[in-house]
Amino acid sequence: MAAEDQEEPKPVTAPSAEEKIDATFRNGSLTAAGIILGFSLSFMSHWASNPNDWSRIDILPMLLLTIGIALQVKVFADLLARDSLIATKYDRARRLFLIGIAIVAAGIGLALLNDIMGLGSMPMLG
Repeated sequence: MAAEDQEEPKPVTAPSAEEKIDATFRNGSLTAAGIILGFSLSFMSHWASNPNDWSRIDILPMLLLTIGIALQVKVFADLLARDSLIATKYDRARRLFLIGIAIVAAGIGLALLNDIMGLGSMPMLG
């Protein structure tokens, strides 16, 4: 095998600012983000409308839920923008959305833990 017959491996480069994703792929991500945002808002609405009194320990889960949902709303708005088809902007939005989901999950987990341990006055388990 001659040296000129061998191909050199091409270096992996970061996506350029002009690299674009397919619009149908972005639309699917937008749909998924909207559904998850709807579930997050529904959970917070249901939990906040509970007729029981609030205690100080309930503030931290609600704060986490609010921050996580705010990130999800920002990402939803970013995905609706025309420039969201640019790969770097799409990737940033995707990362922020996953962070938002993790924060909402932490808030729900903390609220459940408070309920199980009997610390909070906003019961989730009935």
